[in-house]
Parts: sequence; structure tokens; C-alpha cells
Amino acid sequence: MINSLKTFFFLLILSVLLVFLGSLFGKEWAIIALIFVGIMNFIAYFFSDKIVLAMYGAKPVSEIENPELHSIVEELSQKAGIPKPKVYIIPSPTPNAFATGRNPRNAAVAVTDGILRILDYNELKGVLGHEITHIMNRDTLIQTVAATIAGAITYIARFGLYGFAGRDRRERNSNPLGLLLLILLPIAATLIQLAISRAREYLADDGGARLSGNPRYLAYALEKLAYGNKRIPFTNINPSTSHMFIVNPFSGSSILALFSTHPPIEKRIERLMNM
Repeated sequence: MINSLKTFFFLLILSVLLVFLGSLFGKEWAIIALIFVGIMNFIAYFFSDKIVLAMYGAKPVSEIENPELHSIVEELSQKAGIPKPKVYIIPSPTPNAFATGRNPRNAAVAVTDGILRILDYNELKGVLGHEITHIMNRDTLIQTVAATIAGAITYIARFGLYGFAGRDRRERNSNPLGLLLLILLPIAATLIQLAISRAREYLADDGGARLSGNPRYLAYALEKLAYGNKRIPFTNINPSTSHMFIVNPFSGSSILALFSTHPPIEKRIERLMNM
């Protein structure tokens, strides 16, 4: 409930920032930027499943090829009350997984070869419960809306900075607050967008714990996945897709938690163990 409220609150702040920035340059700039970025993001929204699956060489797997994997997905989907997603395997030794698709009727879950090697049946249930919760919660849509608003803020600010650069020095120096806002607002929008991503991860953890029947399943899985991603990192990861994976593929780097698409793995495990 708290993380759902956080998502709503963060989206509200993004909307307020967009309106405020638009008021500085005129409503037409805000509308143009919102339409432009919205078109780009909604095209990505409708085709993201095919793009991401192809990007990582994911192959569809049949029930005959992996009956256990299909059985888990079937069981969890029924519990979640959604159609069974398509099932894919990514040929990678790095243990990870993600869900994609614009709605539950057009969804897919993808797991790597690596995750199938190191997780037992119950741990895999926890991971797939997490991914099916993303589908059930329509997180692809929520993140697309957040990306659209944040992108519009960034574009408006860039236009404003170009305008500042074209003015003479005296005119620029007369409005230092305006220049500061044009620099800081896109940063704030990006941080809020990342905070939304982290809130959705917590919600998916909660859902994964409920669907799998035991929070410890997912907690133990996350512990193994965190270690596995540090030991065998992805070699061809696209940063723009890192938020989709259950464990941040860049978790081994020194990026500040504030700029991460995922909450700290230790906090996620602690929350699950306390449930």
C-alpha cells in the first residue's frame, strides 16, 4: 500500500514539475514536448516486448522442452488471475529474469539459462511470482507514463538552455534562478522516475512472496542472484533495459543507490524475511 501511494505521489510530482516548467516557457512548449516524447515512448510501449526479447536473443520454450518452468508460470498466473504469459529462455550464464508486455494479454516472462541452473523449484517460484506481479500491476504502462513526463521535462529544459545560450551575458546574469531551474529540474525528474522504478520493485517483491506462498523463496533467490550477477555479469547489457531485470545487472558497480533502478538487494531481502 505504501509503495502504491509512493508511485502515485511521485507521478503527481512529475506532473507538477511539467506544468511548472511549461508555465515558464508557455503551455505550447509543454504540450509539444509531451506529445513528442509521448509518441516515442508509446511506440516503445507497444513494441517493447519484441524489441527487448530480440535484444537478448530470448527463445520461446515449449511445455515439452521445460514442463517444470511452464507448470510454475501456469500456477502463478492462475493465482494472479491473468492469462498465462509466453515463456522464453535467454541463452546467458548470468542468473536473471524479466517480464515484458504492454498488458496481461500480451505479456512474456524470460529467464536466463543461468537462473535455471542455480535456483531450486521454490526459489524459481519466488522469482516468477515477482515477474508475474509486474505484469499484473501493469508496471510497463506505469513506467512508460513516468518516462514520458520525465522526458518532456528534459526536452523543455534543453530548449530553455538553448534559449539562455542565445541571450547576451547581461540578460543571462539577470535571471540566475531560471538557469538553475533548467539544470536542476531534469535531474529531479530523473531521480523521481528512478524512485518510481524502485517502488514498483518493492511491490513486485510483495506480490512474488504472496503468489509463491512463502517470502523466503524469493529472499533466498535474490541472495543467489545478487552473488551470481557479480560473479558472472552480463556482457551485452543495455542500460536502458536494466530496470526490467529482477536484479540490477549493474549491481556490482559503484553507482549511488539514489541513481539505481532497484532498491538495495539487502533491503529487499530484509523486507521479505520480515514478512
